[in-house]
Amino acid sequence: MIAVLWIWLAWQAAPNNELLQHVKAGMAARQAGNLKEAVAEFRKVTELAPTLPAAFVNLGAVELQDRDYAEATKALQRALQLQPDLTGAEQLLGYSLLAQGYAADALPHLEKAGDPGALGIAQEETGHFPDAIQNLSKALEQHPGDPDLLYYLGRASGLLSKQNFDTLLATQPDSARAHLAEAENLAVLRRVPEAEKEFQAALRLRPDLPGAHLELGKLYQTASDWTQAEREFRAAAQLEPGDAEAAYRLGSALLEEGKPKEARVALDRSNSLLPKMPETLYSLGQAASMEGDAAAAEQAWNEQLAVEDHTPLAKKAHFGLATLYRKQGKTAEAAKQMEEYRETSHP
Repeated sequence: MIAVLWIWLAWQAAPNNELLQHVKAGMAARQAGNLKEAVAEFRKVTELAPTLPAAFVNLGAVELQDRDYAEATKALQRALQLQPDLTGAEQLLGYSLLAQGYAADALPHLEKAGDPGALGIAQEETGHFPDAIQNLSKALEQHPGDPDLLYYLGRASGLLSKQNFDTLLATQPDSARAHLAEAENLAVLRRVPEAEKEFQAALRLRPDLPGAHLELGKLYQTASDWTQAEREFRAAAQLEPGDAEAAYRLGSALLEEGKPKEARVALDRSNSLLPKMPETLYSLGQAASMEGDAAAAEQAWNEQLAVEDHTPLAKKAHFGLATLYRKQGKTAEAAKQMEEYRETSHP
């Protein structure tokens, strides 16, 4: 993220052969990766031209690249004392302060520099989570996949979420939402009895609380209590008929209970609400296969494999198709699917 600012000094300074020699030597050393030598040369330039802002910018930039943040900060602060409107110096000073943990001091410099990535990191470090999320998201649009930006955006989002949940629990501890938040936290920790108690408390206060039945059903699912899971997923699907996940979860629970006909109804609804979700298509294939509807099973699994392949779920679809073709006497097709199954198992 550190961008070294190189400014040719000759045009700003009075003719001085010694000064130019050190400038050239410093630039050559930096380009060769000899940062200590470059620092020495640019320091000499600041001694020969102590009122030249660019001299201190160059020195600070190389010291920053050499990770000598304390010295870089001194040089860049001096550059800004000499010329306050140096945007590049503001940016580099912001980087230097941020690298030393002085996020609050870095903020005004990064704001002036207009660097959303570094600014977002400083805002995250100082607890300004909404602003941090906004700037880090903007930076990610400019630099997709950047690991630092992804890390800090995830961290800022998580901390903002925790902050909001803490406020909820502190200010409205007896509300349905507070019980739901506590239940979800306990569920993550797999503290099933305690989580179940909190979910039920939330639903007693608000029987139609959005998300509560679905999350309680997932809790029962982790415990393989499919009867209870079906009941909660069915309630969720009835309360929110447009929720594809609720329909999918209901279908999955019905499959586990050996009810393929009912499962297909729920899974078809999920697929109509959110088409081509691999999990739904795989389960549809399972349900159709259990009912002896080979054509529907083949269609669902092939649709699934058209969406994604070489995944653990795709591996199951290949195996399902191989079994289906073997029963039909289609040995060549079955062999091909088994080969795909093995390739998926050993990429």
